[in-house]
Amino acid sequence: MAAAESFLAFNPAGSASAAAASRRRSRGPRNRKKGWKRWSGPEARLGREIGDFLEDVGLQERAAGGLISEQPNEDLFFLDTGATPKNRSLKKKKPPQKPLHVDLVLQPLSKVPPPKNIGAHQVPNGRKERLRRRFWERKAALGVFPRGERRLRARLARGEPPAPQKPPELGRSDPHRAFYDIWGQHNPLDAPLAGQDPWYLQQTKRLRVQRPPRLQARPSPLPPVEVIAQGGSYNPPFQEHQDLLRKALEVELRRRREEEKVERRLKVTEEPPSQEAVLREQLQGLLEEEEEEEEEEEDEERERPHRREQPGRKTEKQRRKEKEQREKAGARARARAALQRRQGLFQLRSLRRLLRLRELELRRRRLLREQRRRLRETAPKRLGRLRYEEPELEVQLSEEIPESLRSLRPQGNLLRDRFRSLQRRNVLEPRLRARFKRRYRVKYVEKRSFRAVTL
Repeated sequence: MAAAESFLAFNPAGSASAAAASRRRSRGPRNRKKGWKRWSGPEARLGREIGDFLEDVGLQERAAGGLISEQPNEDLFFLDTGATPKNRSLKKKKPPQKPLHVDLVLQPLSKVPPPKNIGAHQVPNGRKERLRRRFWERKAALGVFPRGERRLRARLARGEPPAPQKPPELGRSDPHRAFYDIWGQHNPLDAPLAGQDPWYLQQTKRLRVQRPPRLQARPSPLPPVEVIAQGGSYNPPFQEHQDLLRKALEVELRRRREEEKVERRLKVTEEPPSQEAVLREQLQGLLEEEEEEEEEEEDEERERPHRREQPGRKTEKQRRKEKEQREKAGARARARAALQRRQGLFQLRSLRRLLRLRELELRRRRLLREQRRRLRETAPKRLGRLRYEEPELEVQLSEEIPESLRSLRPQGNLLRDRFRSLQRRNVLEPRLRARFKRRYRVKYVEKRSFRAVTL
């Protein structure tokens, strides 16, 4: 009991006696015969006190790492400088953050770590090379060196410079080398080929084949993945969504007008025949002779030649007057041109304005041609017998916009969209789904069993 009282209780209510603690922890009913011996007698009370003491000691070791009575004061107490709020003990502790279900799903099911890749740390012929190195180390201790080492030592003794080492093999991997671009200009793999004859390198297949410019050009400047307009997003702005609806309406109206145009051209207008048409149809064949005579007379009049009046020979007087008129007309034209040149000095401002307007018009035409050229570049080309058709706009009405992302309904097909993108960028030609075409005509044969049943 004295040993039990020498320890401090880990519970904040450490002043309570062991008997009070034993009373709080009820171990069973006391009104039965089975609990008489347990709760009666000093031996049972002593056993309970010893059990409580041992349990308290185990709790202190688990929670504080040892007995509290043996802990230093620095671990049990701290100096309150007033920096922390006084009601720190009254604050509720935050519950521990549990991992999300999506993170638990992505975690591996097995707790066994993956096996190590033993082959990643192995060296080809590593054991043989290790034995060979140890052998020459023992020989070097006795003063015996391999042939290459002996030659190098003899050359150094004669004062000759050491021979340059061979460059490492191109296919050998060096983990300590720096990274480089194999397609760049400063490629260390091209260093042994520098300064050699290009024809020799080309014939010996040591020079890379240059990619022709026609293969470097992209078939279309359009991006592989086009971002849709803001109006087609999950939660679109009002104005952007209205713009997208207006574009869809314009496409639908254009399609409707084309259909109506085709219907008008193919429509058959049946009007009732007039009285004149009925009378002409009834008299058909009766007045053929009269019509033939009238046509013959008209042909004769048409074939009769008309004589052209020949002008008479001009007199000298007429020729002189015509010459004077031509000279006067030329003089008037020259005077008018001289007057216009003199007046042009006073029209420099208007001429400058006309030139500026002309330059603006030429610039407008140049920009228009440039815009048309860009449109032709981005437009799908005719690669096959079919033309590319723009897909319908994937748009939702105002009442169809979902309130949350969970209720969002998918629009379109991702695989079909990627296939359309390849056709739009001139990678694939537009094509249609292959239709089933029956090779032979279907024959219907009436079987005897069917005939027997029906009869």
